[in-house]
Amino acid sequence: MTDKKQAKDCADMLQAIAEPNRIRIIECLRTGSMNVTQLAKALSVEIVNVSHHLGVLRTAGLVQDEKNGRFVVYSLHPKIFNNDNNKATHLDLGWCRIEIPHN
Repeated sequence: MTDKKQAKDCADMLQAIAEPNRIRIIECLRTGSMNVTQLAKALSVEIVNVSHHLGVLRTAGLVQDEKNGRFVVYSLHPKIFNNDNNKATHLDLGWCRIEIPHN
């Protein structure tokens, strides 16, 4: 049986993912780190909207950020997505997994 904290953490992550642009951001970050401008261009979404969605994903522990010169780059958190040799086929949310197809 899953403990309450683990269930809450998983529910919080699922809630954060449950938005089309956030799913698209996760898809973009599967291939590697990107900054907000790169994501906005790839998704044809305003920078301010991408920043908002990244904040939600970061708060939920799904993405991490790192300062790289003048830019902040974002990547999927390794605890939920391990992209060794592009073989990862799922997001691991602890209590549940979300299968994701390779393109």
